[in-house]
Amino acid sequence: MTCREIISLLQKQSPEEFACDWDNVGLLVGDFEQEIKKVYIAVDATEETILEAAAEKADLLLTHHPMIFKGLKKVNTRDFTGKRVIQLIRNNISYYAMHTNFDVKGMAEIAAEKMSLTDCQVLEETCQSKEGPEGIGRVGLLPEEVPLAACISRVKKVFAVDTVKVFGDLNQKVQKAAVSPGSGKSVITHALKAGAQVLVTGDIDHHEGIDAASQGLAVIDAGHYGVEKLFVPYMVQYLQDAAQEVQIVGQPVKQPFLFV
Repeated sequence: MTCREIISLLQKQSPEEFACDWDNVGLLVGDFEQEIKKVYIAVDATEETILEAAAEKADLLLTHHPMIFKGLKKVNTRDFTGKRVIQLIRNNISYYAMHTNFDVKGMAEIAAEKMSLTDCQVLEETCQSKEGPEGIGRVGLLPEEVPLAACISRVKKVFAVDTVKVFGDLNQKVQKAAVSPGSGKSVITHALKAGAQVLVTGDIDHHEGIDAASQGLAVIDAGHYGVEKLFVPYMVQYLQDAAQEVQIVGQPVKQPFLFV
């Protein structure tokens, strides 16, 4: 298949037009007509990830987070982003990112399903489609009302994380839950407005956390990577089903930092 044909499949899953205005998604490096025989999928296009893709002899690297956010004035080995671009070109690897478009059409639904939420609604509306409002995160109901401690156990199990950061009373009863994979600071007000009792997300700072808890919204910070790593197995399965003639390889789980 050509890179253009693979992109068409990715667009069916998460159309680029659903990405936020500030985002940078799509084919960021490469040739639309390149023949693609192997795809390597990861969350971030780090230098290590690119070397892994090259070792796998992949023709396309697909990541959730874009490697390029700002305009590049120079592409050379003294700039860490430029160095990665050069690595991709040298290894004849095209590079595609699906970020907030996947957050809107993919990530939120998957996370809500893992939490077994029902009666789900969009948490932060960012656009409209033929189906109705689209946006970041979901808010819905857990199968039953439980103490926050039990909800924490569910989060750790379904997202396969060893530790979480929690703001709130562990005995607080919760049932209406919001989930927003990635950085969730901006959705706290939306979760409060929706009447959520707990928010599952990542990248919550001290002040945002204690302020949310003081307003009755418990916060379970499972980490930016902790929740968003679900991108890899989901997209591996999606492309294995949609592009059976192409070999699909997913990066093993790699926490970007350590607790010591």
